[in-house]
Amino acid sequence: MVTEKTLLNQSGSPEFVFRVFTSVPELQALLFTLFLLLYLMILCGNTAIIWVVCTHSSLHTPMYFFLGSLSFLEICYTTDVVPLMLSNIFRAQNPISLVGCGTQMFFFVTLGSTDCFLLAIMAYDRYVAICHPLHYSLIMTRKLCVQMVLGSLGLALFLSLQLTTLIFTLPFCGHHREINHFLCDVPPVLRLACADIHVHQAVLYVVGILVLTVPFLLICISYVFIASTILHMRSAEGRQRAFSTCSSHLTVVLLQYGCCSLVYLRPRSSTSEDEDRQIALVYTFVTPLLNPLIYTLRNKDVKGALRISIFHKAV
Repeated sequence: MVTEKTLLNQSGSPEFVFRVFTSVPELQALLFTLFLLLYLMILCGNTAIIWVVCTHSSLHTPMYFFLGSLSFLEICYTTDVVPLMLSNIFRAQNPISLVGCGTQMFFFVTLGSTDCFLLAIMAYDRYVAICHPLHYSLIMTRKLCVQMVLGSLGLALFLSLQLTTLIFTLPFCGHHREINHFLCDVPPVLRLACADIHVHQAVLYVVGILVLTVPFLLICISYVFIASTILHMRSAEGRQRAFSTCSSHLTVVLLQYGCCSLVYLRPRSSTSEDEDRQIALVYTFVTPLLNPLIYTLRNKDVKGALRISIFHKAV
C-alpha cells in the first residue's frame, strides 16, 4: 500500500503544476494580452461601481450597499485567480506548492460562496422593496444589511475551511501532479488523489447544494412573490421600474448559478476536465466583467451618478 509518506519521499516536497493553454508563443502572447485586458476592465468597472456608491449620497441605500459589496467581492475573486494564471502562461510547468494551492482554493471557494449568498440577499432586498415598500426602511436597516453580508462571509469561510482541509489531507499521485486547470479548483485537484474520494465527492456535493441550490431556490421563491406583485401594479411606470431593477439581478444570477452548477453539481461521469476549464473561464472573467456593465447600463440611478461624476471631473 502506497502511503503519503512514501509519495513525499519519492517526489520531494509536494507541488502541483498547471496544464498550459498552449505552447505556441504567438498564442501565448495573444492569451496573455486578452486575459490582462479583461482583468483590468474588471478592476476598473467594479472599482467605478464602489466609488460611485460610496461618494453619492443618493446611492446610500441597501440595494447599492449590496451592489458595492458584490463589486468588491468580484475584485477579490478575480485577483485570487488571474495574476497567477497570467504568470503561468509563458512559464510552462511553473510549480505551485501544496500550501499555495490550498490557500488559493480556500480563498476561491470562500469568495465564490459569498458571491452566491450575496445574490440571494439581493433578491430578498428586492422582495422587501417591491412587495413591502412601506416597511422597507424599517426592515432593511443598515445594521441588518451589514449583518447579512458578514453572515454570508462567515458561513462561506466555515464551509471553505472544512472543504479545503478535507481535500488536502488526501495523498496525491504522480511526480508532477499536473492540474488540468488554470487554478486550484476542487474537482481537478480531487482527480489527482490516489485514495478513495467518494466521501470527499459527497462533501463537495453537500457544499454545492448549500452554496448553489439553496440560495437559488430562495431567489426563485422571492421572484415568484415579486412577479405577482408587479403584475398587480396599476402604474405602468412602476411596473417598468421594478422590472428593470430585477432583470439586472436576474441576468447575473442565471449566469453565475448556471455556470457554477455545471461544474460542481453535475455527476463526475458526465463531465470532462476540458469542459470544466472552459466553463471556469466564464465565471472567472465574463461574470465579474458583466456585473458592472449590466447594473450600469440597466440602472438609471447608477448611470446618472456616473454621468455626474464624469461631468464634474471634466469641469
